[in-house]
Amino acid sequence: MEQQKNSSLESCQQAIRIADDATSFRHSNVSQNSKKSFSFYMSISSLWLLALITSWDATALAIALPAITSQLRGTTLQSFWASISFILGAAITQPIYVTVSDVFGRKQPLYASMLLFTVGSIVFATANSIIALIIGRLIQGLGAGGLDVLEEIILADITNLKERPFYLGLISGAVAIGSITGPIIGGLFSQFVTWRWIGWINLPITGTAFLLAFSFLRIRPIPLSLRAKLRRLDWVGILLFIIGATATALPLSWAGALYSWSSWRTIVPLVIGLAVLVLFVLYEKRPKDAILPYRIFSNKTAIFSLVSGLVHGFILHTLLLYLPLFFQAVYVEAPLEAAKSVLPICFLTIAFSVAAPIIIQVTRRYRVLLWFGWAILTLFMGLTYLIEPSKSPAKTYTFQVFLGMGLGIVFTATQVPMQASVKDVDDTGLAVGMLVCFRLTGALGGLAICSTAFISVFQRKINSLVPLPESFSILQDSRHAIELIPIINTLEIPGELLKEVLGVYHKAFQAVWIILTTFSFVGLCASLFIEELTLEREEIGRQGFEHDS
Repeated sequence: MEQQKNSSLESCQQAIRIADDATSFRHSNVSQNSKKSFSFYMSISSLWLLALITSWDATALAIALPAITSQLRGTTLQSFWASISFILGAAITQPIYVTVSDVFGRKQPLYASMLLFTVGSIVFATANSIIALIIGRLIQGLGAGGLDVLEEIILADITNLKERPFYLGLISGAVAIGSITGPIIGGLFSQFVTWRWIGWINLPITGTAFLLAFSFLRIRPIPLSLRAKLRRLDWVGILLFIIGATATALPLSWAGALYSWSSWRTIVPLVIGLAVLVLFVLYEKRPKDAILPYRIFSNKTAIFSLVSGLVHGFILHTLLLYLPLFFQAVYVEAPLEAAKSVLPICFLTIAFSVAAPIIIQVTRRYRVLLWFGWAILTLFMGLTYLIEPSKSPAKTYTFQVFLGMGLGIVFTATQVPMQASVKDVDDTGLAVGMLVCFRLTGALGGLAICSTAFISVFQRKINSLVPLPESFSILQDSRHAIELIPIINTLEIPGELLKEVLGVYHKAFQAVWIILTTFSFVGLCASLFIEELTLEREEIGRQGFEHDS
């Protein structure tokens, strides 16, 4: 009995010491805000590179997709899966990275995600079949999920809320630069060298980011034993989420394309997946360190910030995939020309994703800015439907300017209220992680739903043109719609029929624009419920940066 009392006393004393250390650590960091060390800036540089490479890799494939599909003899559905598999891998693993990094610390999960991303890049670059390429993209996604979420979590760890908008601007600049250069370099590689360099170029950038993180990223470790950390993990929640998310995403990706919506192959896994996700949500009330912590959803600002992030991911990733394809298919542009054609949306996205946090930093307000971003995004997403293929693409460029403004503003303006909504500063990383997870889940849903709509509308419209010339007969199976895009202007076909075929592509893209406009309006409505919270907090959490002495 006496030993038990002594053991309990020692445990209490240890807990008090840990709490005292954490408190003194936060106070010391508050006083050191203005004195950033060289290691801090090198760590920011590592995060900047990770944000650059993940955003670059997510957008470079869109331009090269038709050439890859043609060379590897893939179908339209398989070409979409080259993008969907990447998002699927990232979306499923991101909540796991969030909870593991909160229990084990940030650095080990970060290194593991770098390794997976590198392996996936090599598999992608050496793929000799569309299936091998999809596997490579899936492995890349498993790593990119960690890179994407951890660079934002670590940024929240090593900065306080008062100064964070400035650093959010820096990281958002990297994301936007990656989104701009991705289509351009992807077009250059696919047209003049080889699309395989889309994978190879990741290696030196990821390697540099790893060396900087390994050498300079000094995050305070979690003071628990390995056994205690393993016990804290929400193993059941992790398993339920993986099963539910995968079973839900797969049928959404093939419904209406590979199998009909009424097919048991679509209905059965979808119902099972949704049921498991409901069970997952109900179960997450129990674990102390849940993969889906209920306390993060304790106020309406957090809830509607997450909805805003979900819808933004739905629109951003889908638009960046389909807009280059639109220029290639409807305006019959080469990959590099299509890359140039999407520069307006890319440049404005980067400009306003950097400008938005600067405006917030100066004004200390974010609500009106967020409303403005959603309003112009919704308006001009809807106007995109009115673009006619027979007209000059000048109107498209103009609309892209305003779409880029909206996308850039919402991207960073949504992050601030989400982080301001947490009651305990130690939950900031979890809040950031949840937002990134919701954003990527939205991207997965957007790519799956819009690929289904695109293929379904294309199939219905192309059937009205039969019989087609033999050179175009492949289009009677809509699964080959993307495969034909790179060579559509080289086929010998009467001008009037070619115009009609391009019109079929246009109708399929219009279906995508309608879906994106509808979801953008949902995002606008959600932003109206976000409250204006104070940004004057200076605390730093338990995994904050250890500055040079």
